[in-house]
Amino acid sequence: MSVQDKKPTAPTGAGADALAGRSTADAPSPDESMPAGRDRDPARGRAETPEGEAPAAADQGTEENPARAIERLDRELAAKSAEAQQHYDRLLRERAELENFKKRVQRERSEAVQFAAEQLIRDLLPLIDNLERAIEHAESGGNGQPLVEGVRLVWKSALDVLERHGVSRVEATGRDFDPSVHEAIVQVPDADREPNQVVQQFQPGYVLHQRLLRPAKVSVSVRPNVEKGGDDD
Repeated sequence: MSVQDKKPTAPTGAGADALAGRSTADAPSPDESMPAGRDRDPARGRAETPEGEAPAAADQGTEENPARAIERLDRELAAKSAEAQQHYDRLLRERAELENFKKRVQRERSEAVQFAAEQLIRDLLPLIDNLERAIEHAESGGNGQPLVEGVRLVWKSALDVLERHGVSRVEATGRDFDPSVHEAIVQVPDADREPNQVVQQFQPGYVLHQRLLRPAKVSVSVRPNVEKGGDDD
């Protein structure tokens, strides 16, 4: 047999086992062949990108064109400017309405103060008419009694008008003295009366809805001074 006809033979025995173990140790494992940070999908047999990390190719594909970005920002700025202008116009309108409301309230308040006594004056007009008729009747002659009756009628009508508007008279004569509604202008010694009683009313008082308009001017009773005298030696 020639040298060329000789073929290499595979080692057997212990040499074959050592060669097989070295080949297995030198071969890289599937996990070592994968880059760090990537997992292999067993179903697809390829590497997957971890969550939160986008592929480099996708990042490059989603980058916005600067011209388009400027155009988009211009549109957003125009929309915000229009919205701000609307808010400003509404603010001006509401402020104008508020100023008009203030002027209207001030005018109504002024008119209310100016014409507050309108209804009272309307109620007093019939009293003026009665006084004029009483004066005309007195001037026509007579004993004057019709004039007295006419004046008394006007007086009663005036009290009725005041009562309709919440005004009432302060009763004083024969009552206990009340400094909140009475004004004592003189003290009268009186043994028949208890002290601090109203003896006489000189001017009536009036109250408007529990508010004192004018106190009644009265005289008040006091105990008389008793002087004891003795015989001279």
